[in-house]
Amino acid sequence: MNEAEGLFIVQNGLPGRTGKPQKVIVVGAGIAGLVTAYELMRAGHDPVILEAKPRVGGRIETVRAPFETGLYAEAGAMRIPSAHKLTMAYVNKWNLKTNPFTMGNQNCYYHLCGQQWRMSEVAESPECLDFDLAPHERGKSGKQMWRDSLAPILARLEAEGDDAWPAIIEEYDHYSTREYLEKCGWSEGAIEMFGVLENQEARMNFSFVEALLAELGHVFSDMCQLEGGMDRLPQAFLPDLGRRIHLGANVSAIDQTDTSVTIHYRTPLGQNQVTGDYAIITIPFSVLRHVEVLKPFSRAKQRAIRQLHYNASSKIWIQSRRRFWEEDEGIYGGGTVTDLPIRNLYYPEHGQETGRGVLLASYTWAEDAQRWGSLNPSERISQALENVAQIHPQIKDEYEAGASKMWHDDEFACGAFALFEPGQTTSLHPNIIAPEGRVHFAGEHASLCHRWIQGSIESGLRAAQEIHTAAGA
Repeated sequence: MNEAEGLFIVQNGLPGRTGKPQKVIVVGAGIAGLVTAYELMRAGHDPVILEAKPRVGGRIETVRAPFETGLYAEAGAMRIPSAHKLTMAYVNKWNLKTNPFTMGNQNCYYHLCGQQWRMSEVAESPECLDFDLAPHERGKSGKQMWRDSLAPILARLEAEGDDAWPAIIEEYDHYSTREYLEKCGWSEGAIEMFGVLENQEARMNFSFVEALLAELGHVFSDMCQLEGGMDRLPQAFLPDLGRRIHLGANVSAIDQTDTSVTIHYRTPLGQNQVTGDYAIITIPFSVLRHVEVLKPFSRAKQRAIRQLHYNASSKIWIQSRRRFWEEDEGIYGGGTVTDLPIRNLYYPEHGQETGRGVLLASYTWAEDAQRWGSLNPSERISQALENVAQIHPQIKDEYEAGASKMWHDDEFACGAFALFEPGQTTSLHPNIIAPEGRVHFAGEHASLCHRWIQGSIESGLRAAQEIHTAAGA
C-alpha cells in the first residue's frame, strides 16, 4: 500500500462493501490493531479486539506515576515527524492538539571523554572533539559525511524515481551500516564519531537499508508531540471501539479452518475462545513466538517469526524540583549526547506550567539498553543520577523522583521495535506481511517503517484492505 492509498482510506474509508460483513478477530490493541478494527468497522464489518494489557496503545505508553500532577513521560513513541502523513491524518481526524518537538538544539551539549562542549561550539569547530580522523575527513561533522556518502544513492533515486528501489535494495541489503561506511572509505575514527554523535553506535551492525530508509524519510526533521501525552492518539479510538475491546485477554493459541479462525485466550477467570471469519495478528513476532499455532504456519512464516530481530530499548526518567536546564543554562528542548552509559539525555518541553520537569535522563538501544536492564530499578535511577550530575551538577539538589522502562523486559513486547539484520529486507519482509490462510498480519514489524507509529498505521490499513477485499470476493 502506498501513502496515497492509505490517506484515501483514512479520509474516506474502505471502498463500498460488496460481500457480507465479516467477523474479524484483532489480536493486540496497539495502534495497528486499533486502526485495523476502526476501518473494518467503518466498512460494516464486525471486529473484536483482544488485548493482554489493561490498557490500549501498545508501545505508545504515557507514564504519569510516580510524577507530580501535570507531569508525564513517554515510555514508547514520543514524537511524530510531519513527513509521516498517515499518522498526522489520524491526529488531524481526531483534532488532537500538537506542539513542536525540538530535536536539534545548539545550546545542548556533547559530553565526551570527560569534556563538555555546547553543540554550537562543535558546529563551528568540529575538530575540537578530537576524533582520530583521516586528513581528508577533518573539519567535517559525522552528519555531513553521512549525507555525502548517501549522495550517489539519492542522485539515483532523483533520476529514476521509485523504480530504482528494487535494484537499490538488491545492491545494498546485504550491508550493515558499518560495512557500508567501510565501503565508502571511512576511517575507524570517523565511524566512531558518527556512531557516538548520531546515536548509531549500538546499531552499527544492523541493516544499512534501515538507516537509509530513515534518512530518506526525513524522520528527524520538523517533528511534533501530542499535547497532554502521546496516549491521546490510541485513546481517540475508544469512543468508537470501546465495547469491541477485551482487555486482559492474553492470547495462547491460534487455530483455523478453511472457513474460520479461532483464537484461544486466557483471562483471570480462565480459558476462553472466540471464532470469526478472519484474524489479524498485530502483536510483535517476539511475542507471537510463544503463542501456539494449532494449524502450523508455512515454513517461510515460521522462519520470519523465529529470525526477526527486536531491538532492546530503555528509558530512565528523573523528576526535577525546578527546570534548571532552562533557568540556568538556556536549554529549551533538544537532547545532549554523551559517551556515558546514559548515552542520550532529552529535555522536556511540556510541564513548564508546573515549574518542575521530567528529564529523559537516559535513552539507550541494543547492548546499551540491555546493560541497564540488568540493574534493579532503584540502581538504574542511582547510576543515571551519577551520569547526569557530570553534565548538570544541579540535579544533586533538585532530584525528586525517578522511574524507568525496559521494553525488552516487557512480556507483552519482548523488545522495543523490529530492526532488520543485513539481508532481511529481502529475505524476511515478504514473508512477514504475507497472510496465512485466514490469518493476516500487521504492526510496525509488518512494514518497512520500523519503530514509528507510521509503520503500524500503514500495516493496519493494508491488513484491513486485504480482508475487506477478500470478503468482497
